[in-house]
Amino acid sequence: MAALCLSVFAGLPSAGTEQPGSAAVPRPMLLPAQMTARDSVSTDLSDRFGAPPTDGPGFGEYPAGDLEALRERGTLRILIPANIGGVFYLPREGWPVEAQHEAAESFARSQGLEPELVPVERFADMIPALLSGRGDMIVANLTITDSRREKIAFSVPLTSVRQQLLVAQSRDDIAGIEDLVGKRVMLDPASSFWERLQSLRERLPGIELVERPPGMTDEEELDEVASGRVEASVRDSNIASVYLAYRNDLKVAFALPGIDDIAWGIHPDAPQLRAALNEFLHLEFLAGTEQSRHRDDLDGIKKRRVLRVLLPNNAASYFLYRGELHGFEYDLAGAFADANRLRLEVIVPDTHEQLIDWLLDGRADIAAGFLEPSDRLRARGVRFSRPYHHAARHLVVHAKTPVGCARDIQGRKVTVRKSSPYWNDLLALRAQGARFELEAAPEDQETEELIGRVARGEIEATVADGHLLDIELARGIAVKSGFQLSEERSHAVAVRAGDQKLLGALNDFIRKEYKGLVYNLLYRKYFTSQRQIRDLAAGRPGGEGDGGLSPYDALTRRYAEKYGFDWRLIVAQMYQESRFDPDARSFAGAQGLMQVLPRTARSMGFSGISGPEESIHAGVKYLDWVRNRFESTLPFNERMWFSLAAYNAGHGHVADARRLARQQGLDGDRWFDNTEKAMLLLSKKPYASKARYGYVRGTEPVSYVRDIRQRYRAYVEIAGRRLSQRGGNREPDAAFANTGSVQTMPNQ
Repeated sequence: MAALCLSVFAGLPSAGTEQPGSAAVPRPMLLPAQMTARDSVSTDLSDRFGAPPTDGPGFGEYPAGDLEALRERGTLRILIPANIGGVFYLPREGWPVEAQHEAAESFARSQGLEPELVPVERFADMIPALLSGRGDMIVANLTITDSRREKIAFSVPLTSVRQQLLVAQSRDDIAGIEDLVGKRVMLDPASSFWERLQSLRERLPGIELVERPPGMTDEEELDEVASGRVEASVRDSNIASVYLAYRNDLKVAFALPGIDDIAWGIHPDAPQLRAALNEFLHLEFLAGTEQSRHRDDLDGIKKRRVLRVLLPNNAASYFLYRGELHGFEYDLAGAFADANRLRLEVIVPDTHEQLIDWLLDGRADIAAGFLEPSDRLRARGVRFSRPYHHAARHLVVHAKTPVGCARDIQGRKVTVRKSSPYWNDLLALRAQGARFELEAAPEDQETEELIGRVARGEIEATVADGHLLDIELARGIAVKSGFQLSEERSHAVAVRAGDQKLLGALNDFIRKEYKGLVYNLLYRKYFTSQRQIRDLAAGRPGGEGDGGLSPYDALTRRYAEKYGFDWRLIVAQMYQESRFDPDARSFAGAQGLMQVLPRTARSMGFSGISGPEESIHAGVKYLDWVRNRFESTLPFNERMWFSLAAYNAGHGHVADARRLARQQGLDGDRWFDNTEKAMLLLSKKPYASKARYGYVRGTEPVSYVRDIRQRYRAYVEIAGRRLSQRGGNREPDAAFANTGSVQTMPNQ
């Protein structure tokens, strides 16, 4: 039995020496040339969500000017849709939506200008804002129409789309344009779709156009179609594919005639700016944007200027968090693309097995996903790069379970998926004489979920690669490595056998970067340096400010009152975000006391969030913006719990969870014990693959909201005594509901 007693390891050995501090790896320059016209996505927010912000830089009106005038001013004001929360879905094919802002900012700096993002709440106000001097350029992927050409100038087209008519899945009576006679089509009157249908109505006057009510979202509009309250709506081909990926109650009836070009908007009196932008787009972005299969080597890839990489959607490779795209392999692929002056295109297959199938089929140039080289895959025509990562497999047990070697699991049950490589490792261990029960986990349970079940005491043990275990250990959950189950296995990038130049470039990159500065920073960012979750009951709140809850009570009171929040709730959230550390920085790049992303801060008009006041103001303002994205008909308490969850995970993931909750027979208008349960399901592949925003580590927003509520109730008890003495209500939720209730009414 001695052979069964392996050394005890706490996790995967560190990949290189840890570097102090943290730093964000420069993002690859990306352009969503394949994305939809942004006017197809609802941005009519002012009626529902309030007027555009006016208390930050970049919101004033300045005289319009051409490139020389802009250089004298030193800034390029970029008008963007007010989607402060980040990208509006997880890209599963093509370039991420957020990348258009990065591309625009890169163009500004190429001209010696400082980019300044100016959010516009209503899409209908985009062109007026440009013409009035609020901005210099519209970066919203506008559909080029004749009526718009009369008002503004356009860049060269970025891509083309077709407009498609969407109807309820059950409807079979609409198959062509003539079938729309007598039918109601709901559309945003500010969209290009409205203009197209207006022209069709000249030939078929029986088509009834229904204006989408102010404040109605895209989802709500499509709900009207799915329910049959209106017969149809229109979306362009790209965004339609996004909706149909996670909605089974809609279908495409037919495509409208014609093809639409998508571009950015420029002031008509700025020909120099337009010429410079077109040169930039031609040089950097427009080559090879077609979505077709390619099996060319590095020379062909550089000619197309696009590197297509297959990545799974999970916590280690590629995911969406707080409206920003992250992932260890995503960032490494971006660094490789950047080093070769290529744009990165991400493709997410439906299953892990499709990583290789799609690579060989020419859908991508490389495949990642912590792949283990094997003779079986080499025989299929796959070649592997040098290893970029190594991981041993570990038996994972509860932190309090006394397991140090294989004989300690005698009589215990180990649970893994039968399809995973861990199953064969455990069979081999039993062949050596280890006596334990082997249980097959459900195939839809990912390794991280099984680790969570171990932490909760639902199963006794599981197996995980070291880097996956490192993620969970960094989160501070109650698990440990009982012992190392295998030697370290190599992980490499897969390419087709004939792509020798690409393979050579990958090997050169890995040889240079492996365990270097960038690599170690990335490894630390994703696997080892997340803040440990602390017991909220530990320690007593203290500080020098008024009320004694934190050192920043006075500032918190000021901005909480401005936006209609209970200041104690904001302090509880601040503690959860930063532990009152003004220099805190998260793995995702969020900064300061309220852990606001710099891009989010800029979108709200803040030039910086370096100090406590800027951080608190930005955080509270963003929480207010998030809260106003939820319907005012929600009970106030529920609206706040949803808002906190969205602050942590992003509004999109919360929207996915609400939809999934209803599908599961739960109440999508309640957070605790309802939507939070659905949020947990979104870490499972069958649910994440059909969600608009994809995978999310559901335990994080669930714990985040519960911990804030717990601390908030403690703060009400501590800081609310004087309120109760004045006749106020000491019940935490009641105090919560009374504070800032003026904000619950719809904006007029």
